[in-house]
Amino acid sequence: MRDGHKQRAPNVRYEPNENPPAGLSFGCGLQLVVLGITSIIFIPTIVIRAGGGTDAYLSWAVFGAVAVSGICTVLQAVRLGRVGAGYLLFMGPAGAFIGVCVSALNEGGPALLATLVVASSLIPIVISMWLALFRRLLTPTIVGTVNMLVPATVLPVVFGRLADVPHDAALAPLLTALATILVISGISLTAGASLRLWAPAIGVVAGSVVGGSLGLYDFERVARAPWIGLPSGDWPGIGIDLGPAFVELLPAFVFVSLIGVIQTITGTVAVQRVSWRRPRAVDYRAVEGAVTADGIGKLLSGLMAIVPTQTIAVSAPTIELTGVAARRVGIAAGGVLMALALLPKILAMILAIPSPVIVAYLTVVLAMTFVRGMTEVVQGGLDYRKGMISGVAFWVGVGCQNDLLFPGLLSELGGGLLGNGITAGGIVAILMTLFLEATAPRRNRIEGDLDISVLPKLREFLDGFASRNGWGANMLHRLDAATEETILTLIGEEEDHKRRERRRLLLQAHKEAGGAVLEFVAAPGEENLQNRIGLLADTPDDVPVEREISLRLLRHVASSVHHQQFHSIDIVTVRVDVPETDRGNR
Repeated sequence: MRDGHKQRAPNVRYEPNENPPAGLSFGCGLQLVVLGITSIIFIPTIVIRAGGGTDAYLSWAVFGAVAVSGICTVLQAVRLGRVGAGYLLFMGPAGAFIGVCVSALNEGGPALLATLVVASSLIPIVISMWLALFRRLLTPTIVGTVNMLVPATVLPVVFGRLADVPHDAALAPLLTALATILVISGISLTAGASLRLWAPAIGVVAGSVVGGSLGLYDFERVARAPWIGLPSGDWPGIGIDLGPAFVELLPAFVFVSLIGVIQTITGTVAVQRVSWRRPRAVDYRAVEGAVTADGIGKLLSGLMAIVPTQTIAVSAPTIELTGVAARRVGIAAGGVLMALALLPKILAMILAIPSPVIVAYLTVVLAMTFVRGMTEVVQGGLDYRKGMISGVAFWVGVGCQNDLLFPGLLSELGGGLLGNGITAGGIVAILMTLFLEATAPRRNRIEGDLDISVLPKLREFLDGFASRNGWGANMLHRLDAATEETILTLIGEEEDHKRRERRRLLLQAHKEAGGAVLEFVAAPGEENLQNRIGLLADTPDDVPVEREISLRLLRHVASSVHHQQFHSIDIVTVRVDVPETDRGNR
């Protein structure tokens, strides 16, 4: 089987459901906090300073960011019902929100920011409820293009903070920023995997030392801060004015929230890949729980009028480094963050870091965001369609962001809707993708009850599908066998768990290079079909188990089987290659 089960399992010492010693759990949790605390504090800092916020609001926002990140990290680990992944997922403020949050603060202050974050928090919550339905809408091309637009819209704001230093220190900002970038880049380019994980933290420390020696570190802020207590600022409140500024910025917040959903999905998948000794299929029910927790985190952030949180990419590398994927580590990390929120002295030490260090750090982070966007666009190969969609959408977004395309016209269209580059580029990418989908050949599809009686109807459907594509009897036999074994296995799951309700089945078939792809959509089962096929190699061939025989037949007629389990639906995707005897008939 070419379904990924043959790859070597990671060196996992403790799986998610195992309990390492308390000291080890705390140590690994503390390491996560050290790796992630920089972005948790730097991102709200750059947003509030660029948005003209007061020191009191900055103090409140940092306190809220640390506290909400801690709460959501624990929530991801413990998994309450359908909320949370049940895996080690570290949460923190999202860098993609920097530009839109600065715009919100400039247009309406913290109250407008709170309203927009609360409204956009509904996006991940709604998507988590119907994640299976959105899997084709959130394409890598669209998400990658918007990811590329985030740095293009944010970096001008970030670079503007280089001037946030004393006027008599002309070279100090340059030297401080240069030291930070050189250290981060040098370690990232030359060091091993373990040390590269620490490159941002080491670079921030090195830059702070250089900046401190040049008089840029704010020692007075640290001295004034108490050791224990609540922030000096008060809750800014939530606005109820849904005027032009809200309407103009809401689409941009929605697009960035969509990016956050994709990053949470990919982060959850990556964590599952490295959390088990034996590689297993992705549990999309855990992904749904992670996206729900992401939405709750954004809702809490909005209620506190701060920059929204989401999953940040330190969990999977840390698990690979330590070999500890236990949920206890997530609980420990969340507990450390909640404790840090009540230690103003520690937070002040980070807030006192010079602006050039923050700018250098975020420059590296946003540069990698741009590269990640390009990677998403080109994954699976870059054809002229992807290139056209991504290229046109990106440059339209950049042009609208800088008011270069029909100045005064597009920026005012729809109440300023296209004045934001992320919104403009995202809309163009979606419209071009929808046009491509509308003009593409229709997929062959058939619906029926998930019951043995549906097989004759499916055979007739497959006969027509094979005939239209010029395939002979051997290919038809393979398609028929793969369909029958998949249906029998899904029906067997229903019987095993004594389900009484009637389930519907949707079968979609389309031609792909060298073969056909069959997609079976049905109600959920409790056991992952892909995992069960992957485990057959550990079972003797002569074990007389009827279900196992069915799975073995499916494994031999299909080149790959992928089973996506959601709370509300199961999707089994089976690829069948054209046999050599039929290749001349196509």
